[in-house]
Amino acid sequence: MKNLETLHSINSTKTAILYMAIELSNKDWKLAFSDGKKMRYIGIDAGKLYQLQKELGKARKVFTLDEDVKITSCYEAGRDGFWIHRYLLSCNIENMVVDSSSIEVSRRRKRAKTDRIDAKMLLVKLMRYCAGEKKIWSVVRVPKEQDEDDRQLGRELEVLKQEKTMHINRIKALLMQQGIKISSPIRKKFLNELNCVLTWDRKKLGADLKNRILREYERLEMVLQQIKFLKETRKERVERKDSPSLKQVARLQTLRGIGPESSWDFVMEFFGWRDFKNRKEVASLAGLSPTPYNSGQSQIEQGIRKAGNRRIRKLSVEIAWCWLRYQPQSKLSRWFKDRFAKAGKRMRRIGLVALARRLLIALWRYLKYGIAPDGAIIKTEI
Repeated sequence: MKNLETLHSINSTKTAILYMAIELSNKDWKLAFSDGKKMRYIGIDAGKLYQLQKELGKARKVFTLDEDVKITSCYEAGRDGFWIHRYLLSCNIENMVVDSSSIEVSRRRKRAKTDRIDAKMLLVKLMRYCAGEKKIWSVVRVPKEQDEDDRQLGRELEVLKQEKTMHINRIKALLMQQGIKISSPIRKKFLNELNCVLTWDRKKLGADLKNRILREYERLEMVLQQIKFLKETRKERVERKDSPSLKQVARLQTLRGIGPESSWDFVMEFFGWRDFKNRKEVASLAGLSPTPYNSGQSQIEQGIRKAGNRRIRKLSVEIAWCWLRYQPQSKLSRWFKDRFAKAGKRMRRIGLVALARRLLIALWRYLKYGIAPDGAIIKTEI
């Protein structure tokens, strides 16, 4: 209660605020309200917005607040996405979506955890944040609806490629169980080969097994058609360049080593809708910033932070390999070769991650300021 009294004394001279924290779950939501002094908890059915409005009205009466009192709310980022945030903003409620991994928790070996406790923890931290403790957690930058929609094509392609690999591996595994090896079920002659293959004892495939493989092959064909359609759609959009993001995609493709896949993901997932202030923010959001541990006589480098956008972190490392191959005379490639070319495998892997961080920053500068990476080969714009 001392924390609440302190917060209340800080806010006593300011405009009254109704604080609300929402603990989300699949079945129900836990709501925690406070005016800076008292607290109130209530549960509602998940997604029932009319119940949320009803409880807001009750909270105003319980805390004797005006009907037009300022309301500040928060909830943790997760499966529910940002539709709740957009709804709250439409109701003139100031809302924050919080990065759940940035919320401090008790370090005791055993700690109590319930939705009510979590809602209370969120509420107390929300009041502390509004009182001036801005570093108590990290607030997620919510994309615009169009920016969020632009990411769907790339993410669908990622899922389809994983599904393609799954179907191929399953067909190979079913044939391997009978002692049959094939190069790839994607080949045009695969169906003819399937009719001719024999098991280890020179027998034909069983009828049910063969039919199962054929059905798996049909699903594979459907996935391949969808991948082809999405790639053609993506190519047409980039050629039109009818939005700032698509112009950025086309500009990245002018760098040798940056293709249609990587340029699309770099922009739609990372550069297109975020406004980075400096290179540290770029590396930090991709999870490529270092994590030192210096305490007393102990000085340990724990590696990269691995926070932020995992897709961009993975993509940056992949493109770093391509950069070494297709941009060997660039300053970044020469830096890597001078420092890590003669090192062991472990040091080369570490160096590649460092190269990925530097390359990501160079791409950001290229898109924002028009500064091309030193020594990079630039193609004509598509």
